[in-house]
Amino acid sequence: MAQTPDFDEIINRIGTHSNKWDEMERVFGVSPQDGIPMWVADMDFRPPACVQAALEGMIRQGIYGYWGDNDDYLAAIRWWLATRHGWQVQDDWIFTTHGLVNGVGLCVDAFTAPGEGVVLMTPVYHAFARVIRAAGRRVVECPLALIEGRYQMDFDRWDSLVGPDAKMLILCSPHNPGGRVWTEDELRGVAAFAKRHGLVLVSDEIHNDLVMPGHRHVPMAMVTDDPVVMMTAATKTFNIAGGHTGNVIIADPGLRAKFAGRMAALGLSPNSFGLAMATAAFSPEGAAWVDALVTYLDGNRRLFDAGVNAIPGLRSMPLEATYLAWVDFSGTGMSPAEFTARVEKDAKIAANHGPSFGTGGESWLRFNLATPRARVAEAVERLSRAFGDLQ
Repeated sequence: MAQTPDFDEIINRIGTHSNKWDEMERVFGVSPQDGIPMWVADMDFRPPACVQAALEGMIRQGIYGYWGDNDDYLAAIRWWLATRHGWQVQDDWIFTTHGLVNGVGLCVDAFTAPGEGVVLMTPVYHAFARVIRAAGRRVVECPLALIEGRYQMDFDRWDSLVGPDAKMLILCSPHNPGGRVWTEDELRGVAAFAKRHGLVLVSDEIHNDLVMPGHRHVPMAMVTDDPVVMMTAATKTFNIAGGHTGNVIIADPGLRAKFAGRMAALGLSPNSFGLAMATAAFSPEGAAWVDALVTYLDGNRRLFDAGVNAIPGLRSMPLEATYLAWVDFSGTGMSPAEFTARVEKDAKIAANHGPSFGTGGESWLRFNLATPRARVAEAVERLSRAFGDLQ
């Protein structure tokens, strides 16, 4: 029987080459010695024991040559998507990239040309715009509508914002940073919007396993017969992002051929450690671990939201998926510089700055809740003190 995970364990990650901990002071001026890192989207939890066992098996064997025979790896992906999401895929649809930011970059390279536009529904994961611009393409922002504290699609407005030079649309599903789980009707609307404007539809679903109780993620490929490029990964689900292994899954032969051509031209092949971790994680033991994780994250979400929403002027968007809380500070009447300084200098918390997510993020900060509950409680207490004059 798998051991019950201890998500309350405090693990010292300082000095371990952790981006989240060891780069915090350089980026935010918040020391890891007394600060709380709530920015980079990885978890302060160990992955399931089956992942550790897979790595230990590789170390005992002691030879780290080229990886071959992907049958177990592909079977694990197919099993996971079928049992957890009801989605049947075939082996030859699956490409392995060095994580999904790399997958986005390859899609931009394969399906667009320099100077063309890529549509983003903002605010949205900041790496999308960074990769698009670095590739010499243009970001086309279609701002989400904020209605009663919740993001919604705004297709009527977006139709006027997308011109003929736009060639691709990247959907974030579930949404980061807003935590929305898009409904089937919303997903059909996205597919119709992409078809209407002749856009290659890319659906980044890296948070598809981290869905709060009462909500259900539906893969985009299951609601449309039109071509779609799907992206999933074990990395976010199991906290193994250092393995840099993601899945780009393409059923359409034409899009698949274009993507395969770029992969071949760049000489890309996967990392054996990442493949071993993903194979072990996509298993019944991994599934039990994820179920326990989501229950724990839901508890962290409830604690954080109750504390933050009790502070006058602050409002945490209801979190339907991911472990990333999206907090609006507009009610404080403060400028972004002022409320950010209070969070970083007074509360000593490093959180992602809202403007990095594009239009609509100006008054927001994103907080990572995937850390032991005691640390979430401490963060809430610090925020309450930092904004105590408003109470």
